[in-house]
Amino acid sequence: MTIDALILAAVYLICAYVLFWVGTLVFNLAHREFHVHEELIGNKNTALALALVGYYFGLVFAIGGAIVGPSHGVVDDVLDLFLYGTLAIVLLNISTIVSDRLILYRFRNTKEIIQDQNAGTGITVGGVYAATGLILFGAVSGEGGTVWTAIGFWGLGQVALILTAFMYDWITPYSIHDEIEKDNVAVGVSFAGALIAMGNILRYAVSGDFLSWQDHLMMFGSMSLVGLVALPIIRLATDKVLLPGTTITAELVEHEQPNLGAACIEMFSYVGASFLITWCF
Repeated sequence: MTIDALILAAVYLICAYVLFWVGTLVFNLAHREFHVHEELIGNKNTALALALVGYYFGLVFAIGGAIVGPSHGVVDDVLDLFLYGTLAIVLLNISTIVSDRLILYRFRNTKEIIQDQNAGTGITVGGVYAATGLILFGAVSGEGGTVWTAIGFWGLGQVALILTAFMYDWITPYSIHDEIEKDNVAVGVSFAGALIAMGNILRYAVSGDFLSWQDHLMMFGSMSLVGLVALPIIRLATDKVLLPGTTITAELVEHEQPNLGAACIEMFSYVGASFLITWCF
């Protein structure tokens, strides 16, 4: 590694941390109904911490999409980094509304996270952020795209995540909204895994150089369908292969104390399968 490469890496890291600082400020402004520092430190609010970790992961993925790929010179690279990093911050915060109104739509996420400190809601919201960041990673990592293509893929990605939420709720014999509202963290963990998995599949669908909307829309639609069809298959495979002798449903909702360990296994199943699916294609 040369001195020039080290200097360039240091410049990228400094820019990334500046964007993190801006992203934190915007998150605070978008959630003026509570004070983030007070909730995290004073109230030790784990639910908010989980949501915020997902937000930060989303930022990492989105910023990473602007960093990877061929360099066009330090100045152009830094300009792209700040352009797409700022766009990612805005879109991630808009995703909060999508999560609240269209994914966990039967209750107010902020109430659950702040007043009830509902960690199940927190990790689900964090999953939406992380999935959105993965989609943005793919949208900005190739050549030929613009701000508008990134916004377009973000919008399509939000629709796909909403469909994933409806599909997941449909394949489970229990209501994910009812269980999460009852502070069932295990259900939230599993649900977040499904959302992140879809985000990872869509990252693959929109990555690469942008050639035309027709090509990318066909790829996006095909991979979205693959992800939706894979959900019940992965859940069944988890029951039979990774959790033999029991079922995910029994472990998550039928015991007095939901099995968080089983939920982590299901989360892994979805995310791990999403990588295998993209590698196979």
